[in-house]
Amino acid sequence: MKNSYSIKDILALLWSHIFIIVVVTVMGGAAAFSYSKFVLPLKYSSHITMYVQSYTGISEAANVNEYNNISNSKQLVNTYMEVLKDDAVMTAVGEVLVTQFDEGVIKDNFAYSNGKISPGSIRACIAVRTVQDTSAIKVTATTKNAEVAAAICNDLSKVAPEYVEKAVGVGSINTIDQAKVYNNPVAPNKTKNSIIGALAAFFLVCMIIFAIDFFDNTVKDVDALGKEFKKPIIGEIQQIVIDKKKNAQDDDEHIKLTDKSVPFNVVESYKSIRTNVSFALSTVEKKIFAVSSPNPGEGKSTTTANIAIAIAQSGNKVLLIDADMRKSVQHKIFGLKNKKGLSSAVSKMNKLEECIQKNVMENLDVLTAGPIPPNPSELLASENMGVILDKLSEEYSMILIDTPPVNIVTDAMELAKYVSGIVVVLRYGRTTNEDVEATLSKIEFSQMNMLGFIMNDVKSKHGGYYSKYKYKYKSKYYYKKGYGYGYGGYYGVKPETEDDKTAEEKDKGSDNSKKSSKKGNK
Repeated sequence: MKNSYSIKDILALLWSHIFIIVVVTVMGGAAAFSYSKFVLPLKYSSHITMYVQSYTGISEAANVNEYNNISNSKQLVNTYMEVLKDDAVMTAVGEVLVTQFDEGVIKDNFAYSNGKISPGSIRACIAVRTVQDTSAIKVTATTKNAEVAAAICNDLSKVAPEYVEKAVGVGSINTIDQAKVYNNPVAPNKTKNSIIGALAAFFLVCMIIFAIDFFDNTVKDVDALGKEFKKPIIGEIQQIVIDKKKNAQDDDEHIKLTDKSVPFNVVESYKSIRTNVSFALSTVEKKIFAVSSPNPGEGKSTTTANIAIAIAQSGNKVLLIDADMRKSVQHKIFGLKNKKGLSSAVSKMNKLEECIQKNVMENLDVLTAGPIPPNPSELLASENMGVILDKLSEEYSMILIDTPPVNIVTDAMELAKYVSGIVVVLRYGRTTNEDVEATLSKIEFSQMNMLGFIMNDVKSKHGGYYSKYKYKYKSKYYYKKGYGYGYGGYYGVKPETEDDKTAEEKDKGSDNSKKSSKKGNK
C-alpha cells in the first residue's frame, strides 16, 4: 500500500495501463451512444412566449418613480411563473389535452388514470423561465410527440390568463403567436451522451486502477524496497515476454543466459549482478553463497543458473549446486541426468567426484540434486555437507547453491553455518511485502548473512537506451508439481522452429552472396 503519489507516479501508473484505459473509455462512449440510439425514446420540443403587462395602479397610487415600476413588473413575472406551474393550471391543461388526443398518445406521454392526466406528469414536461431584462415568460414543453408538445404550450397560454387573474387579480398575460410543431427531435443528444459515457468510463477505470494500486502490497519499486527493508539491491532482471501463440515448448524449458532469445538488456543485468555479488563476497574467504526466494514461482532457480553462467563467462571456475532436493530444477535447465547428485554425495552413496558433472559449460560444473531423499533438511544440516563444501571451496572460485523457498521449508536456513551469505530473489508484482518480512525474519533468526535482493521479472518501465530492444518473451518460473502449495509459474524459452531455421539460412545465404559479389568486384 502506497502512502503518497507524486505527479510522476500518477502519470507512470496511468501510462502503464493506457491500453485498458483507452479500451474502457471507447467502450463507455460506444455503450452510451448505443443506449441513446436504440433505447432512449426520441423527444420533441415546442415553445411559446407570454408577455406580462405590468400592473401600474400601485405605482400611480403610491406616486413612486419609474424604477419601482420596473421592479414591480419583475416581481409580477415571478408570481406568474409560480401560478403557471400550479396543480390547478396543470389539471386544466390536462383536461384540454384529453379532448385533443386519443388515449394511446396520452398514455405514451403522461401518467394517465381514470380519464385524467396527472398534473405532475405535465409539469415534468414543462420548463418555465424568464427572458432576461424583459417582462416576458418563455414556456418550453418537451414530450415524445411533437404535436403534444405544441399543444401543451398553446393550451397553457389559453388557460393561464384566467388563473392568473384569479390568483393575482392584477395585470395580464398575453401571447402574440402560437406554438409550432417541430418534427426535429431535441433528445436524446447522442454526441453529448457519448462524451459523457466516455468520460464516466475513463474516470471509473482510473479510480479502479488507483484503488488496486493503492492497496497492492506486492513489491514493484526497488528503491522503496531497499529503503523499507534496509538491504542492498543486487540487481534487476527485466521481464521477457513470450509469444504463446508461436511458442509451444515444453513447460519444463527455462531461459538460459546463452540462449539467442535473451535480450541484450537482460544479459547486461546478469553481468551487473555478477559484479555486485563479487563485491558482496570480496571481504569473505569462502566464496560460497545460497540463492533462494520467499515462495515458489519467483524464478530463483533460473536466476541462480544464469548468475552461475555469467560468473563462468568472466573466466572464474564455478560450481552450481542444486540443493533443492525436494523439487530439483537445475538438471532440467542444463539438460543433465539426475541419477547421482548432492543427496548421493552427502549420504555417501556415491563419491563426490562421481556426482559432479564437469564442463557443462566453459568454466561451469554442476552438482545436481540427485534422487529425492526422505530427509533433505537433515542432509543439508549434516557435518558431511560442511565437509563437502570445504573441499569444493578449494577447487572452485565461486560456488552457488540453489535452495528451496525460505517461507515454505527450512532447508536454506540449514546452510547458514556453511555459506557466506544468501541472495533472495523476488518477483515483480507477485512477492508481497509480508513475504519479504517473513523471509528476512527467518534469515536473521538463523544468523545468515543477507547479501541482498534481486528483483526478477521487472516490467519494462519507459524508453531510453534499451527501449529499442523489444521484449518478445515473457519470463516464467515453473514447478510442475510444486511442493504441494498450489503455486505456478515458469521460465519459458522459444524453441527453434523450422521458420526460424529457414530465415536464418536465408540470412546466411544473403551474406554469402554479398561476400561473393564483393570478391567479384575486386
